[in-house]
This record gives sequence, structure tokens and C-alpha cells, in this order.
Amino acid sequence: MEFLFKLLGWGVYAVLAVIALWGAYCAIMVWRRVAQTRFIDEEEQDEFLGELEPALLAENYDTAVGLCEGDRRALPQLALYAIDHRDWGYQKLRRRVAERFQQDVMADIEHRLSWVGTVIKSAPMIGLLGTVMGMMGAFANLSSGEKVDTIQMASDIQFALITTACGLAIAVPLVLCSQSINVRIRKMEDLIGLGLGRLFESMKSRV
Repeated sequence: MEFLFKLLGWGVYAVLAVIALWGAYCAIMVWRRVAQTRFIDEEEQDEFLGELEPALLAENYDTAVGLCEGDRRALPQLALYAIDHRDWGYQKLRRRVAERFQQDVMADIEHRLSWVGTVIKSAPMIGLLGTVMGMMGAFANLSSGEKVDTIQMASDIQFALITTACGLAIAVPLVLCSQSINVRIRKMEDLIGLGLGRLFESMKSRV
């Protein structure tokens, strides 16, 4: 029985380590994805639009395409998509560009962020499982009817506390990180919304 508890204990530690690494990986990937997708601030976005709008107003689409093609951020790629499909008409184009933003940009970000949320919820639960297992081991020692092994009991209680602490140590930083990412995502959506508004105003009379 003691060997089984030790084996399960190492299993709990292993699971906590795996989900900690997975949560950190997903958080880093979302952070990088948002950083690669958005302009740093409105001033930088205005600078890009300041170069793009004259080309659109003059219907110089080759120049506009050249400005967008080498830039992997969301707004230039959405602008490129809008230019390539400008014959669809204003309303349809605006709707399809919004759909494209959700499918190509937000869907991937939300998928990764949902995994961070899953880790935040599951880490304390796995820590609690370790707590229950540690307490079970301690009570089994007490109920054995033999002389109580205080060293083993202390080890079981220590295991219970360590797994609880590990679960919280994984969840709390990820909660703070996910909140920071959500703020960045909202700022990105606001910036892109403003940018698309200006883009469609420039293209409105030409689609």
C-alpha cells in the first residue's frame, strides 16, 4: 500500500509538471501571437494608414498591395484581403473582413487562451487530489493498529501540503498572465477596429 501511495504521489507531481509546462507554453504562444498581430500603439498604426490611404484614394492598388504584403500584422493582411476582393461591394466586403479577422486571428488566440484557462482550473484540483492522497496515507498510518510511524505521517502530510501549494503556484501566475493577455487583446481589437474603420472609409467610394 505504501508503495502504491508513493507511485501515485510521483504521478501527481508528474501531472502538475506537465500541465505547468503546457500552461506556460500556451501563455507564451498567445503573448507572442498578440505581439506579432497588433501595432504597438495607435501612432504606429496611424503611420501605416497614412501611407496606405493615399494609395487607396488614388486607386493605386499595386502600391497599396506592396505596402501590405510584407507586413504580417493583422491590419495590413486584412487590408490586403479587402483590396484583393474590392469587387464584392462595400457591405459584403466589410462583413467578410470581420469574419476573416475572427477566423484567422482571434480563433487561434482564443484557442490557446482557453487552454491557459483549463490549466488554471485543473492545477488546483490536481493539487487537491494530492492533498487527499496525502491525508489518506496519514490516516492509514494512524489506523494501522501498530505503533504510529511519525516520520511517515509527517511525510504524508508534507506531500499533501506540497501538492496544494504547487497547484496554487501554477494557477495564480497564469491567472495574472491571462488577465494581462486579455487586456492586450482588447487593445488590439480596439486598434484594429479603428484601423478597419479608416480603411473602409478610404475604400467606400471605390467598392
